[in-house]
Amino acid sequence: MTRTIIESATKTTIIGFDQPFTVIGERINPTGRKILNEELENDDFSRVERDALAQVAAGAGVLDINSGAVFSGKMAEDPRYADNNFVEPELMRKLVETVQAVTDCPLCIDSSVPGALEAGLAAAKGRPLLNSVTGEEERLELVLPLVAKYNVPVVAISNDDTGISEDPEVRFAVAKKIVERAADFGIPAHDIVVDPLVMPVGAMGSAGLQVFALNRRLRDELGVNTTCGASNISFGLPNRHGINNAFLPMAMATGMTSAIMNPVALPVGPKKLAAKKAEVEAAGIVIPADMDDEAFCKVFGLGSTLPRAGKEMEAIRAANFLTDNDEGGAEWIKFNKSPEDAAAGGRGGRRRRRG
Repeated sequence: MTRTIIESATKTTIIGFDQPFTVIGERINPTGRKILNEELENDDFSRVERDALAQVAAGAGVLDINSGAVFSGKMAEDPRYADNNFVEPELMRKLVETVQAVTDCPLCIDSSVPGALEAGLAAAKGRPLLNSVTGEEERLELVLPLVAKYNVPVVAISNDDTGISEDPEVRFAVAKKIVERAADFGIPAHDIVVDPLVMPVGAMGSAGLQVFALNRRLRDELGVNTTCGASNISFGLPNRHGINNAFLPMAMATGMTSAIMNPVALPVGPKKLAAKKAEVEAAGIVIPADMDDEAFCKVFGLGSTLPRAGKEMEAIRAANFLTDNDEGGAEWIKFNKSPEDAAAGGRGGRRRRRG
């Protein structure tokens, strides 16, 4: 059975068909996160620490660390900051060291810059996952020697010099090519985690069916583990969580073994909280003076003022149980315990499980 081993100094995560689905937390990524990008430019890594801890608490088994920041403020002082080959290696080192200082969760080193990949590999303890290699000739020649040198697994993305094909046959052929080229460097198939590329279903109605068919072929014909950017499937659509929640268990059933995604439901912010309180008061409902914000959110179905596991994590854990990758449903029961039950612990929890 194919197993991809990812390790920190003290922890091991196994991606495999006979293992619980692996969630690779995507939040430590400045791309599209303006505030985080600005903080990193000012050497403020406090949000990185919070994001790392929140994702692990929500159920991430691996943390993706992406160094793709754009330091526009520093460009005016030093033109070298316009070049990501200059920015990313040092930033990646700092990100890896920051995350390792607060959690022992295994890491995924993520960059398009080869120097940043090597800097992350050098700083990471254990055996991280490398993200990523494609079927492009230049990329193969740059990344595969790094994978072999550090003896780490790698994400293989199914596009090549011709770009991203809408034809699943072409994407499978690219994945096969990467596996074969990796073997030339002594890299076994079990250390290749293929990303078959999830297209938005809003733009391509067959996107889900294509991925499910690819998953089966990658599992049955190449024997490799798989991953994807899970939220790509729902891009541009309303109620994205609803689509993601359906997609992930279906993908798991067809052979997908991991996903790069956000496991955290973001907390309710002050603006949303204030608007809901105004709505409640306008309806003539008196809010007790001693009701705190967290209790208010719970009563009126807003969620929580604190980061917590997202709805996608519920779907994944249910699917783990249904595919017999959660022995006795222990993780499902633990996930669904109320904070009060968890605090009580002990025999009460055990009696409830037997019941």
